[in-house]
Amino acid sequence: MTRAILTVFAAAALLVACSRNALTGKSQFTLLPESQLQSMATTEYQQFLSSNKVVATTGSKDAEMVRRVGQRITAAVESYYKEKGMADQLSGFKWEYNLVNDPAVNAWCMPGGKIVVYTGLLPITQNEAALAAVMGHEVCHALLQHGNQRMSQGMAQQGLGAALSVALANKPAATQNLFMTAYGVGSNVLGVLPFSRKHELEADRYGLLFTAMAGYNPQEAIALWDRMEKAGGDQKPPEFLSTHPSEGRRKEQLEKFMPEALKVYKPVGSK
Repeated sequence: MTRAILTVFAAAALLVACSRNALTGKSQFTLLPESQLQSMATTEYQQFLSSNKVVATTGSKDAEMVRRVGQRITAAVESYYKEKGMADQLSGFKWEYNLVNDPAVNAWCMPGGKIVVYTGLLPITQNEAALAAVMGHEVCHALLQHGNQRMSQGMAQQGLGAALSVALANKPAATQNLFMTAYGVGSNVLGVLPFSRKHELEADRYGLLFTAMAGYNPQEAIALWDRMEKAGGDQKPPEFLSTHPSEGRRKEQLEKFMPEALKVYKPVGSK
């Protein structure tokens, strides 16, 4: 009887935890309210910036580029959501874009649009359009609530419960570590589990779309992956751009998504 009751409660919890993502229209497993994660992100983002070397936009063309690309990508996102009648989904977003001096090949976006790009990524992106493809991809992980899904699964597996406030009160260090891992934060990227194949391909598709809407050539995403393969040599490339799916599979899917992106592509400066 006890087992049956627990099964019913578990099923009910899963039902409650299933939400529908506004961007994809698909159901997803999210235990945590995005508003709570956004609040946590504000705190963790500021702590991260205070303990790392942020490159000031004054006198740095690279930092200026990161901010410029971020502003164009997020403007495209806001325009798309407004056009689709989903502007309320971005009500808690307060976009920030920062370049951090760190050799890791990494970038990430926390809930609420808190973005960081590492200087180690720039030698591989090489140009603004390729950087836009990366930042668009990372922004979409946040929009698609992939980090929420990862953290929800992690909290369930670690027995932290479904309430973020309770988890933070009872096990603050474990909850913080779970949050940072879920959003790919940290310079030791190879220690961070990659997003699932489904999540990566979702972020690729919508990231490509927003890159094109922002006025950047989406085909640079293919060239970026060519450079990633060469940079990896005989070793696996950084998990930030994920070997799951493989490079070949990733480029194949990007080519599949390309016609959709090219339809909305209008180069920066064109009328």
